[in-house]
Order: sequence, then structure tokens, then C-alpha cells
Amino acid sequence: MRVALVHDYLNQYGGAERVLEVLHDLYPTAPIYTSIYDPAALPAMYRRWDIRPSFMQRLPAWRKHFRKYFLLYPSAFESFDLTDYDLVISSSSAYAKGVITRPGAKHICYCHTPMRFAWRSADYVEREQIGGLFGALLPLFLTYVRLWDVQTAQRVDHFVANSRTVSARIKHFYRRDATILTPPVELLPFAPQEPADFYLAGGRLVPYKRIDLAIRACNQLGLPLVVFGDGRDRAALEQIAGPTIRFVGRVDAATLHNLYARCRAYLMPGEEDAGIQPLEAMGAGRPVIAYAAGGALDTVVEGRTGRFFAHQTVEALAQAIVASQADSYAAAAIRQHAETFARPVFEQQFRAIVAQIVAHEQ
Repeated sequence: MRVALVHDYLNQYGGAERVLEVLHDLYPTAPIYTSIYDPAALPAMYRRWDIRPSFMQRLPAWRKHFRKYFLLYPSAFESFDLTDYDLVISSSSAYAKGVITRPGAKHICYCHTPMRFAWRSADYVEREQIGGLFGALLPLFLTYVRLWDVQTAQRVDHFVANSRTVSARIKHFYRRDATILTPPVELLPFAPQEPADFYLAGGRLVPYKRIDLAIRACNQLGLPLVVFGDGRDRAALEQIAGPTIRFVGRVDAATLHNLYARCRAYLMPGEEDAGIQPLEAMGAGRPVIAYAAGGALDTVVEGRTGRFFAHQTVEALAQAIVASQADSYAAAAIRQHAETFARPVFEQQFRAIVAQIVAHEQ
């Protein structure tokens, strides 16, 4: 089959891009169509791929203002000529699923979530601190985006959701069913260690991750917290951090694995659509303390691999941290659970989905 991959944007590195890497390894000759592409923001290996950005790559100051161009993304993805491909696989949390395929071609969408800013716009405006004239006009513009989003959901032959939560959103907004397949996690060899006296949190330091809750809870309890990663929230987070909080910035894979293996627990205070980092921590044999929402409900097993807290507040997280100190976890059992989400499992299940969709039409 002639295969093409489609991805929303390639101007930042996160969980969606890690899924794209696995899809690219499954289909290494497939070109990748995307709205904008910033090589400097991504690992060097991307420069060896066949990446084909849209006309938006020529817009003025797109690196700075890419969010403000949101009304152009539908046209950008509809402008791609995909008539040469038998199978199109989109990796989408926004616009990529809106591409137009030729009659007879199959389109499988791995959906990270229906676009948050369109369907949860109040949360998005608050999180991104959008105000002024743009903030006032945004609700009007989003009406068009929502209509386009629902319409283009019918162009997808089969949805694959990264969690039960996202599957429910697909059903609610698009009236479509979805197969659930958790994102793949890269597991390093298991080498359990005695936990050190610190908790761990981090990733992309952006508002929805709610790292502020982890910092404030550890401030309140006087407990050591290591925060890894970087992002636009880092300066604000450093301002609220007490003396027991340490920021280590971006770290390589070996350093991060060492942090996972030695932490008392990994803290996940934000609502993630899926969440790969908690699985990485579990892959190192360490428990996760997670907000009881989103993808964590699919990956964390209460009492076996960690515990939940029900309310997204400092007090609830602090109580969960204190309660967890009396918990007893078996590192080998946590690792065994994480292995059910490992990359080989994802690859096998995704190939099976593709085979079923293609065979159904033959």
C-alpha cells in the first residue's frame, strides 16, 4: 500500500510527536504532511524524514504567531493532494484528521483528543491567558471551527483513541465509535533501586500540566520535589517554589530514567488525555500519584501501581502524598503492568487495526 502520515504541527516536542515517531517506524517510506515544521524544535532525526509542510510555512512570523493563524489550518490540510495514497494515517488533536483522501482510500485517525480549544474553549482561554480583541472575537471564530471539526470527522474511516476519556469525547462530539489504544511507552531495562527521599514531576512545563499543584503541595509538606523539563511556565513555577523544590531542566533519557527509578513516587496533578510519563515511571517500578481523570484512569491501578486523588487541589494532592507514605508497592508488579503498554504491544495492535480495516474493504 502507498501510505501517507498526517500530523497537526511539528513545532514542539511532546507525546503526540513520540507517537508519530512510532508510526513513522512502522511506515518509514511514508511522507509526513503537516501544517508547519520547525526543525530546531525537534530531534535531529526528523531532518532525515520526508516532511511536507503546507503553505502556512510561508506565513510571516509563524513561529511566534502560529496560534493566531488558527482559521487557516482547515484550508492548509484540505490543500494537500493525497490522491496517490491507499492509506492515510492522521495523528490528530486538532486539524490533521480533516485531510481529503481519494475515493477508495482508507483514513485511520489516531486521535489524541478532539480539539481542546474548540470544545473546551473556556478552559483554553483561561489557560492561555487570552484577552483583548482576540479574546473577545474568539468565540465567534470557534463556531466555524467546530462546524468544520464535526463535518470532517465523517472523512475518517476509523478512529483510534488514546484513552477511554478521549473515546468518550469522540462519541460525544463526533457521534463516532473508536478503538482504544494507549500510546506506546519506551521501556528501558528494569533495574529496581531503593527509592531516595524525593518526589518527581515534570515534562513540558505548561499550564494544563498543573505542576503548580505539585510544587505547592510539597511546599506545604516540606517534602523534596524534583521538577524536570522546560516550558513557558517555568519562570512562574520557580517563583512559587520553596527551598525543597529543585528544577533540573531538560534531561537526557538516561538521567530521566534514573530519576524515575529513585523517586518515591511520580506526581501527575494535571488531566492528561493519555500520559506517557506516568507509564515510564511505572516502567522503572515506581508508583504514581495521579489526578483521577483522563488517561490516568486507564494506566494507574489503585493500590497496585499508585493512588488517585479526586479533586484538583493542593489539599487533595497533599493528602494523597501523605497517605501514600503508608502504602506498600512491589516494584516488579508495577513494571509488569507497564509492560502491557510497551511499544511492541502498541505496534502489534496498531498493525492489527490496519489489517482489519484494509481487509474489511477487500
